[in-house]
Amino acid sequence: MQAVEVKSFLEAKLPNTQVEVEGEGCNFQLNVISDELAALSPVKRQQQVYAHLNPWITDGSIHAVTMKFFSSAAWAERT
Repeated sequence: MQAVEVKSFLEAKLPNTQVEVEGEGCNFQLNVISDELAALSPVKRQQQVYAHLNPWITDGSIHAVTMKFFSSAAWAERT
């Protein structure tokens, strides 16, 4: 699995969300930029993303995922 596949998939499933993905194979680090997700609790944020990744986790395409969440403003300040 390639990072670009994960990025395209999540951005299609999570409206108004930008996803920056690092890694390849079955291990990925995600920076998720979304004002909507940033307003949720940390557990709810992860649940929103895992809900879409679970089929790939179940079939072994993705083994490990690390996520960091940012609002648009926080991401702009970071980069």
